[in-house]
This record gives sequence, C-alpha cells and structure tokens, in this order.
Amino acid sequence: MAKVLEGPGMGLMKKWGITVPHYVVVTSVDELEKLGHANEWLKKSKLVVKAHEALGSRFKLGLVKVGLDLKEAEAATREMIGRQVGSITVSQVIVSEMIPHKDEYYCAVKSTREGTDILVANCGGIEVESNWDRVKRLALEVGLQPSEEALERLAKDAGFTGPTLKKMASFAGKMFTCFDSEDAQYLEVNPVVLREHDHELIALDAVTLVDGDAKFRHPDWNFAFAAE
Repeated sequence: MAKVLEGPGMGLMKKWGITVPHYVVVTSVDELEKLGHANEWLKKSKLVVKAHEALGSRFKLGLVKVGLDLKEAEAATREMIGRQVGSITVSQVIVSEMIPHKDEYYCAVKSTREGTDILVANCGGIEVESNWDRVKRLALEVGLQPSEEALERLAKDAGFTGPTLKKMASFAGKMFTCFDSEDAQYLEVNPVVLREHDHELIALDAVTLVDGDAKFRHPDWNFAFAAE
C-alpha cells in the first residue's frame, strides 16, 4: 500500500463529488503570499495550517494551527517549514479554510479479505476513538456495489435521522465510488462535518492508502506517495 498525503487525498475525493474545504499546499511563505493575492478565500476566511507530511500527533507537535488570518497563516508557515521531526523535515504545509460546524461524524471504506467494508458513525474526531461501538459497518463481497437502500439502512443503524440520514448515505456512497475507482485500500474522513450555513457534509480530513502498483492506470495521479 502507498500513503497519499492529505492534499492530493482530498483532491481524489473532490474528483468523485465529495465536498472538501478550499485548500492550498505550499512549500514557502512567498508561495502562500502570492496565492493570497490571487484567492479571495485566503483573505476572507479563518484558516487552518498543518504540516503536510506523513506525521502522527501533529497537534501535540505544534504542527497544526487553527483560527488564523492570512498574516498569521504566513507566520505559522514560516515556523513549520524546515522543522525537523525525527527523520522527517517539514517541507510543505497545507492551508485550508475553517468550516464553521457543530456536528462531527465519521466515514471510512476499507479493503478486507472478503471484499470491502463501509464504516459510518454519528460521532467524529477524537470522540470516535473512545466510542468505536457506535461505528456501524456495511460488508460487501468482492465486486459488489452498495445499493442506495443499504447505505440508508447503514446511516439509520448509525443513528442518523431526517435529512442528515440521506446526506450521510450519499456521502458514504461517494466514498465507496472514490475508493473503488482509485484503487484504494483504505479511505477515511474523520471528521465529516455538517457545515452551518447550508448543512452540507464536508470532508475535513483525508486518510488515503492506495495500491501503488496501480499507478499506471491513473495518469492523473500527479503526486508523489508519502515518505514515512
């Protein structure tokens, strides 16, 4: 399996109809300043800056900064670029818009020996780690596609109701399509959030593992796999 970093991972999700925040990946403060002049959202939004490397515990390491304006994002970028963490030197950061939200959810698709599992929970972020019993699973045999009815039943089993039930079922369906179409082995969004102003589900994060040997089938994979 080959790990895809968050930026290109979100790009793959966006390709298959999953809504993601505006984001840019930069390797210098100068690059971010130039993009700031060209992109209104960078000037108008509250921003999140994260080290764009295959690193765990980025919050604890001080490699995630939230609620920033553009000048503060530039300062955070300057602080992170070049920082050494173990054997990894931070060479790039991902800057994205903050999405105002209240509710957080979880969705993942993973390869199994028998086929594919689609996982959904009506909690997300760190909460899902201590409430794994709330994660509900739809198991599919090799070659099978999930039906709309099965996805809605999965969302209902996970505790979703009303309009959010159908939205989560649709989100999980798009996750499966992305997984299946991009030769993925594992795809996770934690958290999926319900954006306040329009109640659309947004993928705030992307954990993506693909079959690296399948790259020849994907001419649009114009990204390098993550070094771990």
